[in-house]
Amino acid sequence: MRTDLISLIPEITLLVMACLVLIIDAFSKDPLHKSTYYMTQLSLLLTFIAVIYYSPDYSYVAFNASFITDAMSVSLKAFICAITLVVFFYSYEYLKEHELLKGEYFILGLFAVLGMMIMSSAYHLLSIYLGLELLSLSLYAMVAMQRESTFATEAAIKYFVLGALASGMLLYGISMVYGVTGSLQFTDIADTINNGTIDKIYLVYGMIFLIVGMAFKLGAAPFHMWVPDVYQGAPTSVTLFISSAPKLAAFAMTVRILSDGLSPLIEDWQSILSVLAVLSMAVGNIIAIAQTNIKRMLAYSTIAHVGYLFLGLISGTASGFAGSMFYIISYAFMSMGAFGIIILLGRYDLEADSLDDFKGLSVRNRWFAFIMLCLMFSMAGVPPFLGFWSKWFVLKELVASGFIELAAISVFFSIIGVYYYLRIVKLMYFDNPETMSAIKATQQMRVVLTINGILILFIGLAPNSLMHICLSAFSG
Repeated sequence: MRTDLISLIPEITLLVMACLVLIIDAFSKDPLHKSTYYMTQLSLLLTFIAVIYYSPDYSYVAFNASFITDAMSVSLKAFICAITLVVFFYSYEYLKEHELLKGEYFILGLFAVLGMMIMSSAYHLLSIYLGLELLSLSLYAMVAMQRESTFATEAAIKYFVLGALASGMLLYGISMVYGVTGSLQFTDIADTINNGTIDKIYLVYGMIFLIVGMAFKLGAAPFHMWVPDVYQGAPTSVTLFISSAPKLAAFAMTVRILSDGLSPLIEDWQSILSVLAVLSMAVGNIIAIAQTNIKRMLAYSTIAHVGYLFLGLISGTASGFAGSMFYIISYAFMSMGAFGIIILLGRYDLEADSLDDFKGLSVRNRWFAFIMLCLMFSMAGVPPFLGFWSKWFVLKELVASGFIELAAISVFFSIIGVYYYLRIVKLMYFDNPETMSAIKATQQMRVVLTINGILILFIGLAPNSLMHICLSAFSG
């Protein structure tokens, strides 16, 4: 018989290992923090194994229905651990090259991953809030780690202030939902709404505040104001982390709240998400065109991708949610690779975050220009790359649910978005390089980046395996 504690073994494993890494780093005298780094990667590997090994064959609800272990949570936790492991590899290379190496980066990263895992399995509004705050507080500190940088300090302050505002909105929405339904547990909330004994007007107000909080965490317009500044101001290793795994946790939070808790209000949140999706696609794709800093451009690209992510949720079907899950996992892979290339091109005296730094990359290194081409084509949605199928799946479900006009609008903005991705390709292949300095990177860095880029193409050629995982997450 399965017990509640067994459901928490992956989280307990990560927590114990994070505390162990903290102690090791405190007593370590190594300026390169190798023991901290290797123990961090071991922590993620052990957590990944625990997630897979202790995954149940059925949905198991634990701790008075505040925590759930199901196919979606297991899949997302596994991807979060795998993605973060690669992110930390890129980050170690970056921090070492730029002389920013601190053990705190990896320790905060582990606690952030713990918050993501709690969010993935949260089945109660307070457990979601607990995981979200653990994640957010870790990210605030990571953005501010480069203390001598005024840009990083400014980005951290903006992120903290706006994050606190969003958390307040979310908490206010939670209090309104509790005041109306008398419960914070998702199935109880849904049952109370279905009983028809409450005034739904007040519940809709609470739902709006919840969606505002979730939209901020995902970086959806018009709650996107923190994204460009944080992406540009934070060290590239931190930007890389923020742009990848946390998006999966934010997706899990959105699905739990809207699908499990507020499913009877589907028509209300469909209309709100439709507005947010159109605004995000418009703001992200149009403003990205004017950017000259690639980190800022990718920030607006993130905003646009969140809009496409919402399309699958708007469909309101299990296959639509699976399409959105496919989309967010695909985006995490693509974003991870793009920031990995930025780290590859950078040096101690050069951040390599300007578009001009990519001029003539095909002359300097033909292979990594090709890898970047794969990543940009995938983000633009060019077949047969992974990004094409992520857009295809959500649009297919959107059309099947009858939102044809919304699908047409999203295709229009996709065409606009192609421009700024192809601009990177044009700079790499048709412009003369501003410098012919050799690209310094370890052999391991080159191998991992190559695998990252080639996976985008290979999974795009055979997307059914990843899609099967996503469909299985919602088949129950």
